[in-house]
Amino acid sequence: MPGIVPHRQAVLTTAPDNGGGVPASSPAPVLEVRNLSVTFRTESGPVRAVQDVSFTLRAGETLALVGESGSGKSVTSLAIMRLTPPAPKVTLGGSVLLHGGDAPRDLTTLGREAMRAVRGNEISMIFQEPMTSLNPVHRVGDQIAEAVMFHRNVGRRQALARAEELLEQVGIPEARRRLQSYPHHLSGGMRQRVMIAMALACDPRVLIADEPTTALDVTVQAQILELLKELQATTGMAIVFITHNLGVVAEIADQVMVMYAGRIVEQGGVVPVMKEPRMPYTQGLLRSMPRMDLAGEPGTMLEAIQGSVPDPLDLPPGCAFAPRCTHCEAGVCDRAIPALEPTEAGHMVRCVRWRALAGAEA
Repeated sequence: MPGIVPHRQAVLTTAPDNGGGVPASSPAPVLEVRNLSVTFRTESGPVRAVQDVSFTLRAGETLALVGESGSGKSVTSLAIMRLTPPAPKVTLGGSVLLHGGDAPRDLTTLGREAMRAVRGNEISMIFQEPMTSLNPVHRVGDQIAEAVMFHRNVGRRQALARAEELLEQVGIPEARRRLQSYPHHLSGGMRQRVMIAMALACDPRVLIADEPTTALDVTVQAQILELLKELQATTGMAIVFITHNLGVVAEIADQVMVMYAGRIVEQGGVVPVMKEPRMPYTQGLLRSMPRMDLAGEPGTMLEAIQGSVPDPLDLPPGCAFAPRCTHCEAGVCDRAIPALEPTEAGHMVRCVRWRALAGAEA
């Protein structure tokens, strides 16, 4: 698949129950998600927003979650952080194991106070829209210092000193003066940097970044990506990076997990998934991206995936992508939900026809 060329060396660290393998020299897991499912209770019936998601994340690695809006990426991240509504409105299945200490802790079973001690301390999140995530009536310095005081049991003066250090670390000039600024005083890029500083306040081992560059211009986007890579190299934290932009995936990720209708449809190292995608949905996403080798050719149109993500209350039988897939075969693709199985390229794919399609390409 020509077009985007990954820049990072991939390490395949898929979940063992998915058939993935990891090199013996790989760092120990930091986060293990096993068969995570999220079901919302609605008046129209249960909505299965996420179904059987599994992955393993190791120190210093970045996992990119990719897919259209409504595919389950953000719900997956909110479930990991236990920020979904409580039962019975939402039911969580599976496990989310956070390593560290004497034994792994399952975040899906932790009590409220125990989860508060983890959230923002060992695992943090950069939310999608900083203007709505930051409190407009409090200075940014106080908002960063609040997390430091809560988790580190220090006074306000020490917490503000840590906030100033963080603002300098994320590249905000005149950090001491900016501590007194309100969110509306800052540009979009600076607000995003404040969100990163807040997420890093207590040196988390896992950082979840939900579309952190979507609303930013290209120059600021590149700065934020470079900042995250530098901070990761310095601290060794693991990152779950949620994005629509496959160009960003090629730049920052070690692993890729493509989601559709709440399920993983392709998963593996960034190199095999980006260079040899086997799922027609992944191929469609890549074809919809602008390509340098087509620039300037008159009449060149980007290919679009026809249709839209199905209603989770009314999923089609068999493969959820079948109604939009140009390779769909009646009586084959619509019979049962395909299993997630390994390919010869070294990653996982959920498609009953991937072998036939790979043979046709060859």
